[in-house]
Amino acid sequence: MTQLKKAGDLPAEISAAILAVARKRGTEKSTCPSEIARMLFPDDWRKYMKEVVDVAVHLHLINQVLITQKGMPIEVDHIKGPIRITIARK
Repeated sequence: MTQLKKAGDLPAEISAAILAVARKRGTEKSTCPSEIARMLFPDDWRKYMKEVVDVAVHLHLINQVLITQKGMPIEVDHIKGPIRITIARK
């Protein structure tokens, strides 16, 4: 994927990438937010980690994805530590 040119495109591009990876992996496998950041922003991915997590939380709140820690769903109000993202079961 190419790096984004406009800041306004970030949430949509990040959301599309999260959903594409999560759908490809299915409900039994997950992805790390850093994988999404590295895919979209290979040269400076750490700078975009907060945006990736924020978009993942939004997708979680609208039941598109599930955010977990140690394989268990979590409350996303106060995330501490590493998280994983998986596609939500329908």
